[in-house]
Amino acid sequence: MSIVELADFVRDIPDFPKPGILFRDITPLMASPEAFREAVDALAAYGREVDAELVIGAEARGFLLGPAVANELDAGFVLARKPGKLPYETVTAEYELEYGTDRLELHSDAISPGTRVLVHDDLLATGGTARALCSLVEQLGGTIAGCGFLIELSGLRGRDQVAPHDVHALLRY
Repeated sequence: MSIVELADFVRDIPDFPKPGILFRDITPLMASPEAFREAVDALAAYGREVDAELVIGAEARGFLLGPAVANELDAGFVLARKPGKLPYETVTAEYELEYGTDRLELHSDAISPGTRVLVHDDLLATGGTARALCSLVEQLGGTIAGCGFLIELSGLRGRDQVAPHDVHALLRY
């Protein structure tokens, strides 16, 4: 299977979650052992190219592929969660939503200074979540090795939000 064929496992759902939105549904990809393996392998290949030592993903969809990618890299996976969900001392990054703001938290001991971290999420849209993940890594002294995504919605210019960090997406719409 090739990256081009991965697109066959992404289903378009018009007008979800509200009118005018075209939702890219990755559940068929997740359900296919072959497509899932191809996505994980390709993201892990990028992680190896940038010498990632750790992977960070955001609640909840960053938890879908992120741990599998980390496993392929023989790296750890750290969880960025919504406020109040982590039991230990945390650092926080705020990001903008369409209407308002939200925050992500990370355990304060999750990343050692100098660690090369792959920022991962399933989707790069406006870039707010990815920018918040980068901020969490940098607050703890980590280095952004790169940002790896399954899908990039290029018209929303999310990569501008994480510049100057390298962005790699398997599929671009």
